[in-house]
Amino acid sequence: MGGREPEFLDNASRQARTSPETNGRYLRHAALAAAALLALAGSTAAADRAPTRLPIRSAQWLAPADAAHGLSFAPSECARPPQPEEARRRYEIGRAAFRTPMLLGGQAARTGLSCNSCHSNGRRTAGFLFPGLSGSAGTADVTSSIMSSHRGNGIFDPKPIPDLATSRGIAREGDALERFIRGLITEEFDGPAPDPLILDAVASYVRAIETSACPAAPEQPVRLADRLSDADRAVLTASYAWEAKDGDAARLLLSAARAALGEIDERFDGPALAGARTRLRRADRDLLAIQQAIDRNAPDVPLRLASWRAAEPIWAAALARAEAASLFNPQLLARRLAAPRSARVRPAGRNVRA
Repeated sequence: MGGREPEFLDNASRQARTSPETNGRYLRHAALAAAALLALAGSTAAADRAPTRLPIRSAQWLAPADAAHGLSFAPSECARPPQPEEARRRYEIGRAAFRTPMLLGGQAARTGLSCNSCHSNGRRTAGFLFPGLSGSAGTADVTSSIMSSHRGNGIFDPKPIPDLATSRGIAREGDALERFIRGLITEEFDGPAPDPLILDAVASYVRAIETSACPAAPEQPVRLADRLSDADRAVLTASYAWEAKDGDAARLLLSAARAALGEIDERFDGPALAGARTRLRRADRDLLAIQQAIDRNAPDVPLRLASWRAAEPIWAAALARAEAASLFNPQLLARRLAAPRSARVRPAGRNVRA
């Protein structure tokens, strides 16, 4: 990377998405925005909380007592994908969009929060503790002015984050869910109105989340293979969107793939894993190039997408061989959490992605 900060970033405007150089400038802006939000914690300053020194960005919004477990395990996904091909495609598009901060836009995108940050695998992130937004762990103030100029009410009133598999507070019939999601994006997070295809797809994914689809195990480990699968599935959904002649949706879905790569990158920390990070960043640059090809409406976009997916197993195998030495290893991650701050390699926030 020649010293340049890692990108793993899909910028919030067309003008800021044209080159790695402008991506780098936006990354630095994003890092400053994230730092400003974290500073709002006041007496619970992030500097006093050990997990914020990990290179894993989501550690910044996990309760310290929950960090070791919350970073190594996630609630099991309780989703039943529909079987008809077109419906299954919508489900997959929605699943990918659910995992990219660019869906929410605004401050959430700058800080790196996605729907999945609060609703891990569509469930509930019990340890979610975001400075200025949370009271106790697992709560969030959805009427906070930190994220919204529309719904901010000047009152700190965090509520428990609902589990989408069990919550009955969200209507799913008719178009009520679509209207709810649209309002959440545009009003709760000040984001741009979602692309119609994306909105329909996210609603499809949420409707597929139900308790009857829950596996026997309540939790699943956070694994490299799952993050790689998330990236591959997101790139596949981008091809679906391109086939539907929806370039904006395809670009957003590639941002989901890049976010998944970024989550891998931050766990492959330290000099010994530099080769793995180089492979990841090359894969990310290839996705950035495809996004730029989408902007140009280039005719070879389908070929580029297919080529990326064809190459992925090769470099992914190299990553898999190094997984035990990465922070996907729960024992290694726990030791890093317990280590003095001076022993931690990269400060959180350097690898910011939106």
